[in-house]
Amino acid sequence: MNDIIKLTEFTPKHQHRAYVNSAVRFHTPCTKEERLAAAIKAGWNVFQVPSKFTVGDFLSDSGTTTPTIEQLAASLLGDEAYGTNWGYEQLLEQFEKTFGITLTGKNPEWEIFLFHQCRAAEHALFTQIGCGKTGLIIPSNGHFDTTHANVEMNGIEALDIPSKKDINFQGNLDTLKLSHLADKWVPLVYCTITNNTMAGQPVSLKNMRDISRYCKVIKKPFFLDACRFAENAWFIKKYESPELSIPEIVHKTFELCDGFTISLKKDGLANMGGALCVKKGTVLFDEYPNILDNLRDHQICTEAHPSYGGMSGRDIMIVVEGLKTVIRQEYLDSRILQVKAFGDYLVELGIPVVQPFGGHAVYLDVDKFFEGTTMRREDFGGIALSALLLLNGPRVCELGAFAFGTFDPKTGKESFPPFNYVRIAIPRNKYEIEDLFYTADCIKNLYDKRDLIPRAVCVYGKEKTLRHFKARFELEERK
Repeated sequence: MNDIIKLTEFTPKHQHRAYVNSAVRFHTPCTKEERLAAAIKAGWNVFQVPSKFTVGDFLSDSGTTTPTIEQLAASLLGDEAYGTNWGYEQLLEQFEKTFGITLTGKNPEWEIFLFHQCRAAEHALFTQIGCGKTGLIIPSNGHFDTTHANVEMNGIEALDIPSKKDINFQGNLDTLKLSHLADKWVPLVYCTITNNTMAGQPVSLKNMRDISRYCKVIKKPFFLDACRFAENAWFIKKYESPELSIPEIVHKTFELCDGFTISLKKDGLANMGGALCVKKGTVLFDEYPNILDNLRDHQICTEAHPSYGGMSGRDIMIVVEGLKTVIRQEYLDSRILQVKAFGDYLVELGIPVVQPFGGHAVYLDVDKFFEGTTMRREDFGGIALSALLLLNGPRVCELGAFAFGTFDPKTGKESFPPFNYVRIAIPRNKYEIEDLFYTADCIKNLYDKRDLIPRAVCVYGKEKTLRHFKARFELEERK
């Protein structure tokens, strides 16, 4: 293990604030030896390492936002009543303003179902869509890991058909491949904005219009996974519709869909919350006439009263204020340009990353990172790289050969996805650029020593679903 520690020893050009300013330390500083012991105990699984051992936690941008002063003030107004709390009214009004949908009044066009987070909303939706049917396919530009699992656990095939034809919108859905599914039983078409699976790339308004138009032709509902809707709107304004404001782009986006799921832990700027919104009277109800009643029953039985759905009154008020902030141009400029500055510095250091950069993360290209070495896909270099970064503090996430791959116990063979990434997801409103540059310096150190990075051998869980959350590894010398 001394060799492992030596591999991570170097002098960074930049320092993370936690090393130079005790005011930002959340935990007692630890040594590299203590981090090593914690990593071994966790089986080198970054999800299992306690956060107190991290310095720069880039595992996810979900629920890791630092709330604004306005959000903290709003949280004090949280109404914790069990039935129809005051904040619920504020939330409905803000949803209407932000997304341009109607949830209140005598004849609201939309229905909302609140959950503690988006995967619970997805589970509710796909449970109703599956409901004993067979042969279903849900096409998407890219199902993320838990979305994919929620789809397939309900007996539905999750089919990814991304398109990279537009350099500025490489998160698009391939509408030509979508048209080839016309003779299949497609209960709905699902589009993720931005496309997290495909390196956080945005989706164009034109692409969404084309999907919506085609869905009307084949009489199928069009749903959005809207977790990063505001960041997606920023890219639309920059590359496609500069004459429109961010709020106008958001409204035009949601005019196109028949429903959407959303994690309010991303572009809701909250630490907890999710929702499923369904437009009434669409083709969805031709096949599922009782879906609203069934969803409401599911919500009440699994989450709570419809007016809070697993969120506290404080959470609801934080979301209300967050949905105001997230569509402001100045906020989005600060957010997305910080991610770009981090990516540009990695490029300057010669690190292979996916370009152009998305709005929430920078993705390392693992195959190119280890190009020219003996590291193979089945050696899970992304897992090893993420594990070693922990010893200097930064925590990142492998989203490639292991996370999106599968193991067949009958044949003993691994199947790999077309991409192989390590994601460095940037929490909102949390880190300074110096903190990000320190992480880049740590990556550069390992890139320079990539010939010496060991392989990651999965010793538990390689056959399991969602295996990257559960697996354990050992780091071994490459064969």
